[in-house]
Order: sequence, then C-alpha cells, then structure tokens
Amino acid sequence: MLTISREDKTVVGRAYGDGAEWLLDRLPRLLGADDEPEALTPKHDVVAQLVQGARGVRIGASDRVWEALVPAVLEQKVPGAEAWRAWRYLINHVGTDLHGAKVPPPQRAWLDIPSWEWHKSGAEPVRMRTIRMAATADVETKPEHLTSIHGIGPWTEAEIRIRALGDPDAVPVGDYHIAGQVGFAFTGQKTDDAGMLELLEPYAGQRYRVIRLIELIAPKPARRGSRMPVRDYRDF
Repeated sequence: MLTISREDKTVVGRAYGDGAEWLLDRLPRLLGADDEPEALTPKHDVVAQLVQGARGVRIGASDRVWEALVPAVLEQKVPGAEAWRAWRYLINHVGTDLHGAKVPPPQRAWLDIPSWEWHKSGAEPVRMRTIRMAATADVETKPEHLTSIHGIGPWTEAEIRIRALGDPDAVPVGDYHIAGQVGFAFTGQKTDDAGMLELLEPYAGQRYRVIRLIELIAPKPARRGSRMPVRDYRDF
C-alpha cells in the first residue's frame, strides 16, 4: 500500500506491506518523472495552445499491469459511477486488510471470489469472466498479449497501457466520449473513432498525450441526449 502527500514543495511517499521498498523506488516514475512531454511536437495551432496551457502535465506509470487491468475491465461500457461502485464493493468485501485499510487481493485470489459477491458488486457475469480469465495469465511480463484474453479489446488494452505503462501513444478506441472531444478540439465538430484516428495520425507515438491535453483543458462539445444510465440490478 502506498500513500502520497505533499509537504511544502516535496512529494512524500509512505509504503506498507509486501513490496513497500519496490513501490517507493518507483514513486518518481508513478508521478511521471520518466515521462518525456517534450517529445510532443505540435503540428497544429490547437495542439500548440494545449501544450502551452498544460505545462508540467506528465504521464505516470504504475508498472502494475494487474492493478490497472481489474478497474479497466470493470469500466467497460458502463458509466464511471457504476464501475467505481463495483470496485469499491469488491475491495471492501474481498480485499486484504493492511494497516487499517483494504487493499486489492493478489492476482490469483480473484479466482476465489464467489459469483454472488460479483453480483452484489454490480459487475455482471461477462466482466467477472474476463477478470477470472486474466487472473490465470502472465499479464505482468507479457502485457503485449493482453488482447489474447477473451473480453479484453482495444479500449481496455489502451487503458491498461496508459495506467500501468505510461504509454503516450495508446488510444482508447471505442470510448464513449473521447472521439467526440478530439474532433471538437481540432475541427469544432464531434467525430467518430475513424475520424479521431485520422486527426491524431500526425502525432503517432504521442497520440494519448494529445488526448490527455484535450481532456484536461480543451473546450468540450455540448452534451446532447441522455447520459448513459447507471444500472443497478444487485437485488435481482
């Protein structure tokens, strides 16, 4: 377990349990110390403005593929509130006790979570099966094989690579919002995944970095239509 705080101009990390020293050694990388934001060369005025307005923004990396995988799978095709509710329930009910807090169980232990706990969390069987299948795979040393796991497609793979590996080029194709935001930032009009990929093509190698800057400070398109509903079938 790792806690991070800021004391004056210093970031202070405190780690507990197995792997504490490993976590502290990687704290700078988690905070983006190994990232290279200068690798992004603006080729459009809008990107130049984004870079200017978001100086200091870095992409961190946890180097923990499994710990990025479970939340990413829970977030598949559902509103964030629904995914976070499921994550919170699972950690509180099947997590490991450590220094008065609950932490996620080890990778293989996810295979032992009974189906009724998944149901109570609100995670439907398809996401449960994906996580169980991934729990048997060597995801830490072979993250390039993530999409060979049934239920992990391009969106989930990109989210895992961003969070665990700090991949500046990963593009979450299939996201509910990102393509529209990218299209609006570049052209003033929303677009689809194909249009987004075309707009980002000049930034190959740094496409996620452009997306992140757009998410942080670019104007957003007006919302039209209803929001994706937060489902709750835990009492069924």
